[in-house]
Amino acid sequence: MSRTILAGGRVFDGTGAPVRDADVVIEAGRIVAVGPGLDGDEAVDMAGRCLLPGLFDCHTHVTISDVDLLGHLQRPFSYRFFQTVGNLAATLAAGITTVRDAAGADAGIKRAVADGLVPGPRMQISVTLLSQTGGHGDDWYPSGQELRFWALYPGMPDGVVDGPEELRRKVRELVRAGADVIKVATSGGVLSPTEDPRRAHFREDELTALVAEAAAAGRWVMAHAQGADGIKAAVRAGIRSIEHGIYLDDEAIELMLQRGTWLVPTLVAPRGVLAAAAAGVPLPDAAVRKAAEVAEAHADSFRRAVGAGVKVAMGTDSGVTPHGRNLAELELMAKGGMAPAAVLHAATASAAALMGLEAELGTLEPGKRADVVAVDGDPFELATLPDRVDAVWQDGRLVAGRA
Repeated sequence: MSRTILAGGRVFDGTGAPVRDADVVIEAGRIVAVGPGLDGDEAVDMAGRCLLPGLFDCHTHVTISDVDLLGHLQRPFSYRFFQTVGNLAATLAAGITTVRDAAGADAGIKRAVADGLVPGPRMQISVTLLSQTGGHGDDWYPSGQELRFWALYPGMPDGVVDGPEELRRKVRELVRAGADVIKVATSGGVLSPTEDPRRAHFREDELTALVAEAAAAGRWVMAHAQGADGIKAAVRAGIRSIEHGIYLDDEAIELMLQRGTWLVPTLVAPRGVLAAAAAGVPLPDAAVRKAAEVAEAHADSFRRAVGAGVKVAMGTDSGVTPHGRNLAELELMAKGGMAPAAVLHAATASAAALMGLEAELGTLEPGKRADVVAVDGDPFELATLPDRVDAVWQDGRLVAGRA
């Protein structure tokens, strides 16, 4: 078996070690050595470049290409799947080799990537979002019409559910449909047709039943949670990660620290809604108003969470924002108080730990899967990093860029 050496560059290995001059040797899809002066059968010149572990995005929607609901209604049902192929390729080219899809991707999409039918990041999927009636995932509008982001079809169950026993059944249905993680909305959201992000959804008995049933199936739960009450309810119920976390109060932060709950901030998401509106996408006035209202609170919540030591993993809500521009999130995380090295750790080793993949991914170490990203220049210049991703290897294969 031939050994490929990525030679003459610098390495950010994700372990907490400083960036250093080093080579990375790959064999049979695995990293076999990292260090100076190594050799191999085939050398790839990395001079002037820095090697990073394959990056993660822990909150994507690969089947959403924009937030133009009227546009969605005018496209044939199957059109989104062909758009998804492009979204997956753009994500991979950005250096994102692993994603956790936060609703919309089904088992067929995950399998198509895993089987090599289409290029894309490896995936954990949640299939659909569990929402109470009238909650964030209930696409009912004041006209009385339902305008769905995700059509219902075999393999895509309806996520609107009420009551502990129905939640138990719905978790089982999602596991049957291939969900690796269960996603629930414990608050309203910016794009909720009728709801306020500050309002908590589901009661304690419902969330307790949900988490218990997920645990019985070996699944963790992620919570769309924007308001403080919804965040705290999710944390108390044992949910693993808070997605967005826009209105964190001191009690919520303390609870997250006590329980070891992760924060996936998606700081870029409200900006994506505002950018779409500015570009002429016909969004509801309420959604644009909410996106403008949350921006300052979101940044402040993130800053306080980081300062307190809450565990953070990178996620974007891509689909609300353009696929392939995922790394724009990194600069916002740094502006929120994270050192650049900590930001990259949140997108590599920390994200791998959140997703339970730390034994295989997240660092450049012998024995790990050979997901490697080469960036031109300084990896800590986060503002320009999205434009300096030169090459991406996944399981030792060059899948994007130039070697």
